[in-house]
Amino acid sequence: MRSPIRRRQPVPDTSYDYDVLFIGSGPGGYVAAIRAAQLGLKTACAESRETLGGTCLNVGCIPSKALLHGSELFEEAHGHMALWGVKTPKVELDLGVMMAEKTKAVGDLTGGIEFLFKKNKVDWKKGHATFTGPNTVEIAGETVTAKDIVIATGSSVTPLPGVEVDNEKLRIVDSTGALNLSEVPEHLVVIGGGVIGLELGSVWRRLGAKVTVVEYLDQLLPGMDADVRKEAGKIFKKQGMVLRMKTKVTGATVKGKKVTLTVEPAAGGDTETIEASHVLVAIGRRPNTAKLGLESIALETNDRGQVEVDHDFRTKVDGVWAIGDVAPGPMLAHKAEDEGIAVAENIAGQTGIVNHAIIPGVVYTMPEFAGVGLTEAEAKDAGHTIKSGKFPMMANSRAKTNRDTDGFVKVIADAETDRVLGVHIVASLAGTMIAQAAQAMEFGATSEDIAYTCHAHPTHSEALKEAAMAVQGKPIHI
Repeated sequence: MRSPIRRRQPVPDTSYDYDVLFIGSGPGGYVAAIRAAQLGLKTACAESRETLGGTCLNVGCIPSKALLHGSELFEEAHGHMALWGVKTPKVELDLGVMMAEKTKAVGDLTGGIEFLFKKNKVDWKKGHATFTGPNTVEIAGETVTAKDIVIATGSSVTPLPGVEVDNEKLRIVDSTGALNLSEVPEHLVVIGGGVIGLELGSVWRRLGAKVTVVEYLDQLLPGMDADVRKEAGKIFKKQGMVLRMKTKVTGATVKGKKVTLTVEPAAGGDTETIEASHVLVAIGRRPNTAKLGLESIALETNDRGQVEVDHDFRTKVDGVWAIGDVAPGPMLAHKAEDEGIAVAENIAGQTGIVNHAIIPGVVYTMPEFAGVGLTEAEAKDAGHTIKSGKFPMMANSRAKTNRDTDGFVKVIADAETDRVLGVHIVASLAGTMIAQAAQAMEFGATSEDIAYTCHAHPTHSEALKEAAMAVQGKPIHI
């Protein structure tokens, strides 16, 4: 647990321009910069974009959630509301208005960070930062020194050989381009069945596109619990997506308004083609560690392009730290935020800690998919004898009343101690529900602790209580 008391009061070192400089203003960098300033450190943050917030806020988490929300409203109005007697005989899509609202949401939030920088006296150094030596970087021709420098440069899209992304022409796009399409695709092929591909594929499917997902593996959502992955396949098929599993994309050609993909079985075999109006490449992300001048401070990256750090986020170079997507661990905004707070506290002489074993992950489709802790396979591989409980949303009174009964809650516990090892949820509110599970696990809860905690009725969260009861073999409503 973090100590609320500073071990030492930061003393300005006048031999440097700043006590601490953060390279990158994404969820890790900007949060860290604000926290460092709050702790009395003279702080600067280097950012090459025209706006603060990094990929997440500008072209990632935030705009994608805006379009997910807008597309959900469109789909509701287009049919689902009729179930409740809300008649919408003529529903039309004004894509320009939806895109403008997305842009406004981004602008409001980037402006908010700029305000917080001014409020906390964080200097925004505009430009790309490059190390020129120990404690020294160059930003837009200016030499800046800092006693401590934190690399928080995030990640960018992983390219796919043979498939050239061109976000200007908007035919073969990455996640950035998929947020800015000027028309609803006739047929969108999504390369990659992970979080980003399924979220953005869901947006355009709801708005009227035919969507085909091409995934190299045999199931969607790599890394999630096997039961969740299996459920995802069922749900997205039911929603109308065409799923091409165990399939590899080997090339793409664009001719006018048509894209032709060449694909073949992942295990090898005959080549075939898929024709589409648009293609989204979403096969993952890679750390932004190139062009930082790391060689000038003898700091190497690992085979994944990441900067290795210790428990306190120090690199092997004295005075250089790293957090977020450039450091090992899941590439998630909230992981970067927590590391940002922790690294700022460590630099200021406090004790900053992140429990990397309890970082939730969420897929913001409808329903949502969320998990925290170990999957069933990971728990067994770690040597645990487990017991698990599963409760279907179909048996949850609120979900049944709302007619959003897809999914389940699964609780995995150690068979001997009953300590909760992992929780996995598929539900319309999974992203919100998973927070209770994460907090319970942070305090070392057993499944019995959750089972005997009173949950408000009728709520979706009762499904977590019942799944915990199911670990003991005594759920009430199934």
